[in-house]
Amino acid sequence: MEMRSYHDAVLLKESVDALAIKEDGVYVDVTFGGGGHSKEILSRLNEHGKLFAFDQDPDALKNVINDERFTLIPENFRYISRFLRFHGIRKVDGVLADLGVSSHQFDEAERGFSIRFDGDLDMRMNQKAKKSAKEIINNYSEEKLAEILFLYGELRNSRKLARTIVHERGNQKIETSFQLKEVLKAFLPKAKEHKILAQIFQAIRIEVNEELDVLKEFLEQIPNLLKDEGRLSVISYHSLEDRLVKRFIRTGLFEGEPEKDVFGNSNEPLKKVGKLIIPNQKEIKINNRARSAKLRIATLKN
Repeated sequence: MEMRSYHDAVLLKESVDALAIKEDGVYVDVTFGGGGHSKEILSRLNEHGKLFAFDQDPDALKNVINDERFTLIPENFRYISRFLRFHGIRKVDGVLADLGVSSHQFDEAERGFSIRFDGDLDMRMNQKAKKSAKEIINNYSEEKLAEILFLYGELRNSRKLARTIVHERGNQKIETSFQLKEVLKAFLPKAKEHKILAQIFQAIRIEVNEELDVLKEFLEQIPNLLKDEGRLSVISYHSLEDRLVKRFIRTGLFEGEPEKDVFGNSNEPLKKVGKLIIPNQKEIKINNRARSAKLRIATLKN
């Protein structure tokens, strides 16, 4: 399989530059996918450098890089510290995360991620996971469905959408993407159909894969994982993720404000490096996925 058919890595140079790579350093790409970012990191390491990559999607294993400095760990990156320790690594020089679903996953109809193709309502990034989109659509209570559509899809009419799904599944089980589209067609005006469907699918996908919980667990491990001048480079694609990344870099928390000591000092573990980076028009033109990408960079606060 040719790498390009998997997907073009977004903000490739910028996100790897952000790691300020040391030639003999130890780096982690927690979202391996088609291997674009990993290949770029390896190109900047000497023979003593090491790169570990994570990907729970079996399809990503087809892209494994034949390089003795490289190790692919077929697991969810929420377990980053545990699996690195298994490989004898306690501290690293840099961690890169590209949080988007790959174009490859969207383009494989049977994976159920895409609103363009009819496919089984699946959406599991880890094919061994028990909970699929079908289970959520057909078994979640109306209240729970409304909650995920509102929180993760940022849909104001989430209650009406949930009520309609629950009513329709009472007549017939909803098993495919196009069936779900048909069930909700009253809420999909032609001009906004694509946008609203994308929000609905995003909400279900986040719930299936526990994406926000995974991101939080991952970020919480970063301060103990980075060496003194180590770097974190994170690309996010929607406001829910970006908000969590931004907040954690700023405060070390996901809600509330850090406590201050009697001198008014607080102990946030990280500090941001540089400004927010977004793709230029040229990249967006070549790769439409890039249009919503945001890159944030952090290092340990000394």
